[in-house]
Amino acid sequence: MGWFYEVINNLGITVKVKQKVFDYTGMQRIEIFDTELGKMLVLDGKIQLIESFEHFYHEMLVHVPMFSHPEPKNILIIGGGDGGAAREVLKHNPESVTMVEIDEDVVKASREYIGVDASAFNDSRFSLLFEDGVEYVKKTDEKFDIIIVDGTDPTPVSESLFSHEFYSKCSEITEYFVIQSQSPLLQPEDFKRVYSNLETFAFREVYLSFAPMYPGGLWSYILASNSEIIRRFDIINQRFNRKKIETRHYTPELHIASFTLPKWVKDLLH
Repeated sequence: MGWFYEVINNLGITVKVKQKVFDYTGMQRIEIFDTELGKMLVLDGKIQLIESFEHFYHEMLVHVPMFSHPEPKNILIIGGGDGGAAREVLKHNPESVTMVEIDEDVVKASREYIGVDASAFNDSRFSLLFEDGVEYVKKTDEKFDIIIVDGTDPTPVSESLFSHEFYSKCSEITEYFVIQSQSPLLQPEDFKRVYSNLETFAFREVYLSFAPMYPGGLWSYILASNSEIIRRFDIINQRFNRKKIETRHYTPELHIASFTLPKWVKDLLH
């Protein structure tokens, strides 16, 4: 068919596509392409996942907070309509996983044309709500061990997921909070805004990982908590070995190393 291009601040990624298998515009424009690297999900022109690489992103988003907590049982995922985050969370055998996704069409298209959830959406421990995640957090009385925010780049649909008000409410109902925080290389202002607004938590730590499906290849996450964040290899490794979780990218060694930041990222934060 041709090539798909995504550019962020003068640097981009090019993917050769065989055909477009889905295109629908509702709350967001949802496109799914068949490529030599597997199916590719694009929302409003931004790549969300490519099958060959999605584990780079989802495993680091999920397993870093899940292994930081001693025994996570009750998990809230905000966003994550493709199902990759839910798939990884369920590997930890939690008691319940609630996912709040604002755009039902993303879930429908992902289930029909991609399937990276690996049947997570059918798991008895999993509950799916179609509503605004920010409004859900404001009104819920439930407490969560971990909140995972798997959102898009800032858009009119997702802008509130980057707000101080949202993080403040989350800090009242969870022990650990994690969010993808964009590319510090190509989106430094968005990155700094997330870090600054997460001051509502007592502790916040940036970690980095390689994500080849996003322009620049370098992606950031921020883990926040009102308790000191554990970064000891012996503890993380013990939890990993006890659970015997199979991963393709994440390791306890990578978990610890990902918190080591280059000087230019430290300079952005201070």
